[in-house]
Amino acid sequence: MIQSEVRDYLKRYFTANDCPEVESQPEYFTVQLSVEMDKLLMNRPFYWHYLEKTGGTPNPMTLTLLTSPSEQTQEIKGEQIHFGSPRLHQIFESTRSLGSYIRMYENVTSQTSTSIPLQPWLHMNAKVSFQCDRKKDVLLSLGLNLIHGQIVSGFYDLIQSTSLTPKLPDYCFTLAALIKPASGIIRLQKMVQTFASNEPDDWAQKARQRWQQDSDLLESFYEEYEEKPESYELEKQALKEQYEPKIEVEIINGGIFYLQKQVFT
Repeated sequence: MIQSEVRDYLKRYFTANDCPEVESQPEYFTVQLSVEMDKLLMNRPFYWHYLEKTGGTPNPMTLTLLTSPSEQTQEIKGEQIHFGSPRLHQIFESTRSLGSYIRMYENVTSQTSTSIPLQPWLHMNAKVSFQCDRKKDVLLSLGLNLIHGQIVSGFYDLIQSTSLTPKLPDYCFTLAALIKPASGIIRLQKMVQTFASNEPDDWAQKARQRWQQDSDLLESFYEEYEEKPESYELEKQALKEQYEPKIEVEIINGGIFYLQKQVFT
């Protein structure tokens, strides 16, 4: 996930949660948090507990996020944020409590009284983490048409210019899904697994090489011992936990989008 994608994601996140922008520059932006988002993100439980006890006026904080820090932003009081940073991880996690599933409709305006059919698309955002002593995260956005089965990647980018509404527009109706959402989720999960399996494994091979080098060094430290002490086993296990390659997949959120679009090309 590149920095421009991080910035776009954050702007959508705060807009969706009623946190208007106070300032926006190419290197950073500032949002005015709502009461709910201040409670969720800013870790001020004592402030809010006191306020609720005394009946005071809420004063939620502003939050400045540096998405492209430079010499010009050194005096800006804000948080540097990038894919993998603690703040971004917290925001990803917050989507669980804010709602990991949505249902949206294309905001179609009919020029006549003719009804307009909307096709159901299943959307899933997933994070694939390639981990060893280093880590690479890849964010996937997939869409599946629940009528004819087309699967597209970069789904959100394809619909971000589409006007959406949580209510079915007038003179529109939804087409029944031929593929059940549960089956659709399994299909998309298999797509994520295929992506992870098809990634070049040079990162894992290099991790094993570094693991072997440190293992050889560990053995040299204890080569004079006829019987290895407990510390040897602990260090050996620590090397395994540090270097052993593994792939983790996390489903972040998803939803059903009813769109006029039948296929994406």
